[in-house]
Order: sequence, then structure tokens, then C-alpha cells
Amino acid sequence: MTLAFNDVSRRYAIATPADALQVLDSISFSAGQHEFVCLLGPSGCGKSTLLKMAAGLEAPSSGTVLLDGRIIDAPRRGCSMVFQDYALFPWLSVERNIAFGLDLQHLDSETISQSVARLIQLVGLAGFEKSLPSQLSGGMKQRVALARALALAPQVLLMDEPFGALDSFTRMTMQEELIKLWQQRPFTVLFVTHDIEEAVYLADRIVVMTPRPGRVKTIVPVPLARPRRRTDAEFAALRNYLLEQYEHSSPVRTQARSLEPAVGTR
Repeated sequence: MTLAFNDVSRRYAIATPADALQVLDSISFSAGQHEFVCLLGPSGCGKSTLLKMAAGLEAPSSGTVLLDGRIIDAPRRGCSMVFQDYALFPWLSVERNIAFGLDLQHLDSETISQSVARLIQLVGLAGFEKSLPSQLSGGMKQRVALARALALAPQVLLMDEPFGALDSFTRMTMQEELIKLWQQRPFTVLFVTHDIEEAVYLADRIVVMTPRPGRVKTIVPVPLARPRRRTDAEFAALRNYLLEQYEHSSPVRTQARSLEPAVGTR
């Protein structure tokens, strides 16, 4: 599925319309079928708001958000979201948390059990089926959240800084695992981050946003072969290029055109 933002703006009323807080201003970009797109920008630039719009949890003040050409105006099947804070049910076991969305679809118990067992193996949680979230590490909790999202067989996966609370080593492991899962079961990914190295490691394209009000400063293709090595010269060159864009990010009225840095091709 293709996810598209067309001239999207978002304002929040504070006291009066004149005092409205402009969070997003004229955002336009798309995430194509089976593409991995990262939204990169400072805190408060509206990245999470864009994700909520894509999930149908929030509406733009102007402009449209489209999924395969249809306006998104409510949550819909085929689109799953993973949050930074895991959003697990503390009273449910690992397997019941993963099965939650399937239970709502009133599938038969055998189908649900097989699906959950397969996902537990896929995300490396075998042996922890009966554990509660309080008994898991942060990385394991995020694996449960990811498995729960994948249980619904999404065509679009929305991820809101899902690894932001993890230590650096666990974070790198989860990034590697996510790419493996994405390659095994291709789906469109829109991934929010403020970590430049994470964006370079994961993305096919990176949408760089300005500080609030969030606008698109530039869209950077990532022409690096997978699997990617963080120590490669081309990886470092792209990371440095993005750091430069990030440091010199400033509000502009017009959408910046896509730029391709001088790094090698796939």
C-alpha cells in the first residue's frame, strides 16, 4: 500500500483561534509499497502527529492523508502501530498480548494459537509465552509489541520511536531484527526517530523535518546495500550529511526538493 500526505497542516486551538499552535505546515511526501521511510526531526516538530494521522487517530486541519488513494478518516485494517512505551496490557501474558487483536476478530482458537506461536518464534520470545510484561526487559517488551502489530498482517506499519527507551546495544539488535522481519514479510513502514544513525541504518528514504512548525526540509534517498555496516565509509558520509542538514535545519516556507548525497549506489 502507498501512504501519501498531501499539503497537510495541523493547528491546535489554545484559547482562541488566533492563539492556535501551528504544529505542521504544508507537509507533502509519500511512502511507497514495501518502502521503509523514516521521519527524522527534533522533538516537537510534529512527527508523531503525522503518524497519528496515518493511523486515523487524528485529522489534519487542512490537506489530506491517503492510503492507496483513499482518504484516511478513521483507523482501518491493514494498518498497525507500535509505540515507544510498548502499550502492553500489564495483566495479560506475552501470548495473550500478542493475540489481543486476533481475539477481537473472533477467529477460532486454533488459528489464533498457531499465529501467536509462529510470531513468538519469529521475534525470539520462545519460553516466555506465559510471562507478564513486568517480568520482561525493555527489549523483550518491544518484541511483544512488534509481534502484536504483526499479528494483524499489516500492509502498513507505523512506528513511533519504538526503540527510543532502549539501551544502545539492545536498540541496535532490535533495528537488525526489524529489518529481517521487514524483508521476510514486506510491508510499508513509516518510522519516527530523532536518531540520525538509526534512520541511516533502517530507511530507504529519510524525510528530514524542520523544528516546529514542522515542514519538510529535504528528502534523502539512502542508496546503501543491505545489510548495512555502521562502520563503512559510505554510511558515515551519509550520517554526516544528515547531521549537517539537522544542525542547520531552519523553518522555511516552501518544501525543499529531494537531495541525494554523494554516496555510492546499491
